[in-house]
Amino acid sequence: MSKTKNLFYARIHWCIAPIFRLLYPLQVEGLEHVTGQSVIFCPNHSSALDPIMVACALPYNYPLRMMAKKQLMEIPVLGWFLRKMGAFGVDRGNSDIQAVKTAIRSLRDGSSLMIFPEGTRVKPGQIAEVKGGAAMIAIRSGVQLQPVYIGTEKRLFRKTRIVFGPEYSPVYTGKKGTAEEYQTNADEIMRQAYQLGETK
Repeated sequence: MSKTKNLFYARIHWCIAPIFRLLYPLQVEGLEHVTGQSVIFCPNHSSALDPIMVACALPYNYPLRMMAKKQLMEIPVLGWFLRKMGAFGVDRGNSDIQAVKTAIRSLRDGSSLMIFPEGTRVKPGQIAEVKGGAAMIAIRSGVQLQPVYIGTEKRLFRKTRIVFGPEYSPVYTGKKGTAEEYQTNADEIMRQAYQLGETK
């Protein structure tokens, strides 16, 4: 498995993850599906804790980058910290070409990405429109999508399930696929993510 080149991320992860996992214990399943190849992790999204939980479920030196909404990156100190951790901003309301280029370059450089295809936090019982961006980036960079399920009931000192599923190869035509194919693949990867939560 390749290791991150971001020593800041590795050190912060090594220091913080044990404390976080003490407060929010994780029941991690399916790590055998994490091969170390560049992929786009596609978790469901119900809490601001979700990206931290997925990162803590992976080894401290795993090469992981994250897309964060542009507004977070503009907050003093927090934006600096997120950039140091390898996050980069995306303008979710528009076609952010620069963010797409950064994502593709990161994948080709050996990192994996965490993208929430639902685009916003979704509480149990709610339904969100899945965005096709993650599938588009996967197709254009030649990597696979990987479904991840994150338990939606997060409580202090209570275990939260994190389940990694098998990698999924996007299905598309031509060299770059179509917008309809991006959407179909994004819908499918989220179907798989939620299905992981139904297995015990």
